[in-house]
Amino acid sequence: MSMPGVSGTTSLRVLVAGGGIAGQAVAFWLARGGHRVTAVERSPALRATGAQVDLRGQGIEAVRRMGLLDDVRAKLVDEKGVAFVDARGKAKATIMANTSGRGRQTLTSEYEIMRGDLVRILNDATRHDVEYVFGKGVEGFEQDEREVVARFSDGTSGTFDLLIGADGQGSRIRRAILPAGSDPYRRLGIHMAYWFVPRVESDGDIRDTYLVPGGRQIMRRSHSPAETQVYFVLREESEAASAIHRAPVERQREFWAGRFRGAGWQTERFVEGMRSSPFFYSQEVVQVRTDTWSRGRVVLVGDAAHCASPYSGMGVSGGLVGAHVLAAEINRCPDDLPTALANYDTALRPFVDEIQAEVNPRLLRLGLPVSRFAVNAFQAVTALACFLRVPDLVARWSTDDRGGDWRLPASPAPLGVGRSTAG
Repeated sequence: MSMPGVSGTTSLRVLVAGGGIAGQAVAFWLARGGHRVTAVERSPALRATGAQVDLRGQGIEAVRRMGLLDDVRAKLVDEKGVAFVDARGKAKATIMANTSGRGRQTLTSEYEIMRGDLVRILNDATRHDVEYVFGKGVEGFEQDEREVVARFSDGTSGTFDLLIGADGQGSRIRRAILPAGSDPYRRLGIHMAYWFVPRVESDGDIRDTYLVPGGRQIMRRSHSPAETQVYFVLREESEAASAIHRAPVERQREFWAGRFRGAGWQTERFVEGMRSSPFFYSQEVVQVRTDTWSRGRVVLVGDAAHCASPYSGMGVSGGLVGAHVLAAEINRCPDDLPTALANYDTALRPFVDEIQAEVNPRLLRLGLPVSRFAVNAFQAVTALACFLRVPDLVARWSTDDRGGDWRLPASPAPLGVGRSTAG
């Protein structure tokens, strides 16, 4: 049963499935709207791990509205640009970050941060107003016009006014609300793995990118004095490549080591470090595209709704923006959820279409050349473009970043209000 909340508006019982970036961001704004928010996360503790992420365009504005931009700035990774290197590690072309404060971000954003640091910042901002439950996931749900009953992985269940699926690219909640047999994935034929290795003296503050024939790429970027991130990227359309991400981690490591054997540069160091890395993640690069983000009292947010893929540069920003828009619509119409969820779709869809359209599979394949000749051609063209300062000029004179000219709607709630002050 919903209750009066802030300023006499309806206070909803909201369940958020997933304690990542989008889940915590939507919980932040809903708690400030006076709703009683519970967030469940399958991991036994806050999943404050992951690779480097960036904020761009409307995502920066979304964080500013939360009053968290200074916290983010305090944790930024100092990555000055991206270099394309040869087998000796010599830079053939370098694209620097756009720090002019105007125009478009380049391959490196002015706001680069480790995913774990951003998760912790959001958790610090929400833990007093949101009930977090770790080691528990949503296995399924039943709903009618009045409420939704969620079934949890520990055998218990709970009754809520609204269930929000913030459970990522492989969302179970999405599977339950889409028609049987529908495939929400747009596959790009690209796979990625990343992990951490100990940092060495030659690891600088410019991200190194090394192209290997066979549609392979290795990236190295360093985020702390002690650690360096390694990314292996593979262009391959095969059942084996798609299936490996669901295999045991040991099998995944074998797959990646095998595919990159003899690739040169620092491959041996990286593969060796893979075995003892505290963190390892393997994924297929996909986009999530669906005609609907809600059914009844169940709605999707972030990657569960519209994963744009790492190549959009807007995955994290898209999740923060989507959380902002969803919470704004719910806070505006808590007594009329069908209208709120329809408005969320209408308001956000143009932005999502824009950031997903940034990903052009044909261009991506050009950046993962198969032959030695194509690798050399890519490096030559990139070197010429950098010599002529093309990336720098394009970034500075672009009027919009990757989210286009779409504007973030009004703030979902006043910052000073939350469950702890609303009672």
